[in-house]
Amino acid sequence: MIKKRSSSNVLPNTLGELELLVMEALWQQPHQDAKNVCSNIPRNRQPTLNTVQSTLERLYKKGLVDRIKTGHAYTYYASFSRSNLLARLMGDVIHLLHDGRLETILSSFVNVAADLDDKSLNDLEALIAKKKQDLGGGAE
Repeated sequence: MIKKRSSSNVLPNTLGELELLVMEALWQQPHQDAKNVCSNIPRNRQPTLNTVQSTLERLYKKGLVDRIKTGHAYTYYASFSRSNLLARLMGDVIHLLHDGRLETILSSFVNVAADLDDKSLNDLEALIAKKKQDLGGGAE
């Protein structure tokens, strides 16, 4: 069962290429103004300052960055860590495509890990064991 959305953008929190570059700059060095963010974007993709300011404003409205007024400008920082944003985006995909069976979600994670390499499957297994231990269900 695929849930329908009325907008042309099926995933509400989808990020564009420039938004991802800006987030990357803020993850690497938080509390930057737009000018610094602009200068920290790779040279082969460096947009104008106005474009970066617009992108930061969009990310702020999406709740993905926060800002602090410093003099006449804002300094920005990511509201979510990379892993938390990834979890949020994955949650959107799961919500959109979930067929009601937990097995579908779990097998998708295993398939993605297996497509990467054997180490990824081992890492997934270790993360599951750690989460079980953290939740108090590690005794087997």
